[in-house]
Formats: sequence, structure tokens, C-alpha cells
Amino acid sequence: MAALSCKFHPTTYKHCNFFTKIPSISCSFQPSQSSIKVIINGAAKEIGRAAVLAVTKARGMEVAGAVDSYLIGEDIGKVCNMEEALEIPIINDLTMVLGSISQTKATAVVVDFTDPSTVYDNVKQATAFGMNSVVYVPRIKLETVSALSAFCEKASMGCLVTPTLSIGSILLQQAAISASFHYNNVEIVESRATAGDFPSQDAVQIANNISNLGQIYNRDDNSTDIQARGQVLGEDGVRVHSMVLPGLPSSTTVYFSRPGEVYTLKHDVTDVQCLMPGLILAIRKVVRLKNLVYGLEKFL
Repeated sequence: MAALSCKFHPTTYKHCNFFTKIPSISCSFQPSQSSIKVIINGAAKEIGRAAVLAVTKARGMEVAGAVDSYLIGEDIGKVCNMEEALEIPIINDLTMVLGSISQTKATAVVVDFTDPSTVYDNVKQATAFGMNSVVYVPRIKLETVSALSAFCEKASMGCLVTPTLSIGSILLQQAAISASFHYNNVEIVESRATAGDFPSQDAVQIANNISNLGQIYNRDDNSTDIQARGQVLGEDGVRVHSMVLPGLPSSTTVYFSRPGEVYTLKHDVTDVQCLMPGLILAIRKVVRLKNLVYGLEKFL
């Protein structure tokens, strides 16, 4: 990232026998030293490779380290099919990468795409080296989030744990919360191309967001245990139906209804690239934090 440096120079002009001094401006760009150093933990994954490309293209930040247990020793730039190597090898030792980057005294952020079982230790290590963390690990347990929150509070270090990096998904969730105050019936239908953990994290998050708001949904069949009616999440009657069919996009649809009206909210994901604007926003925001924040929506 370049910094703009400007200087004012008085220039004398002659007009109608009067001499007037009018300032002119000359500007030059100078290299900035404030770039955020980003370490991608889980760099060999599809989302990790997308993150490397996104950070490389983003202003004010650069990839400084790549950590994974796969493709060890390979240049992360080549792994991401970049035209030129980044001269950053994939290393299976987070501590080594953190120690090396900490010596530069630069602002650094660790992006964690790993596993729920390793997140707590990863964030502790990053904190020990004075670095804040962005954590996008689906299915992370709330107990882990609570433990991390207490740790970050004590250490006065920042961490952003987000169930989703998709801005579209967050906007859908916010719209669902607004709609929940006006409708007595709601069901969530989601589709995925491949089998996974169902209901998905997105469906669970939506159900959690619109529960405990004083509304009981689907009163007419809230007590039925017929499996075809879908799974009920929480105690407020929010039903979720999950489809798995090859070729389907990752999609989440929320149906609200009342007599004579259906209100539909839908969000489709066709590529992991949709997560990158949210990731860049998360990196920019987390450097200012001194505690743990749960959810990227806090910054939208």
C-alpha cells in the first residue's frame, strides 16, 4: 500500500499588472509500512487458497505465512496457481511462523480455517505472540467460544469468531429477525450438493436468531413428530428441511407466512469466493479489537 505525500508551493502569476501568488500542489507516493501481515492457518484448503488470493489483492495487507499439514514445503503462490511464486512455503508449525513474523514488529493477524479441536490452542499461540485472530471454523462449540472470550478478555487481545463470512448470509439472517416479529409461521429449507452435517450452520444460526423473541411458530402442527415435517430447532417451533442433491447450489431459504401471504428470503452460494469480502472486512476490523467478538454482523 502506498501513502500519499503532498507539498504546497507558492506560484507567482502576473495578470492585469498585478502579481498574485497562488499555491500549487505536487504529490508523490511513498511506500507505507503499515500493511497487515496475514497468516493463513489451513492454507491448503479450498477456502485457504481463496483467502491467499484475496489477501494478496487487497490493499493494506499481505500474506506473510501459510500453515497446513498438507503440501508441506510447497510455495503457497504456486499452490494457488499464481503466475509468480510468493516465496512463502507451507509449514506445518504454527509456532515457527508466528515467531518469525513477530520479529518484524508489524501488525499481524492469524486467520484460522482449521478444526474445532485446535482453535483454542491456535488462538492462545497467536495471542502469545501479540497477534489477533479471525476464526472461521464451522461447528465450533459455544463452550470453546466462551473459553476463548474469557482468555482474550484477560489478555486484552482481539479475536473475531464468525459462524459465516458470507455477507449475503448475514443480511438474510438480519432480514429474518425483522420478519419474525410479523409472522406466526416459518420454515427453513436448505439444499447442498454433497452430504454434510445437517442442519447446516446457517440454518442453525437463523433458527437461533429468531427464537426466544416471544414468538411461537407453526402452532397448528408444533407438536407433531412426523419426520417428513422436518427437524424442529429450539423450543419455538422453527422447522428445518435439508436436501442433498448433486448439482444443487448451496442454498438457504426462509419462508414466513400468514393467511393470504408468503414472505420468502433466499440466499444462494455458488463459490467460496463469496466469503472473501467478509474475510477482508474481518481482518481490517480485528486489528482494533481488545476482546472477543462473535459474529461478523457486528461490523456491518
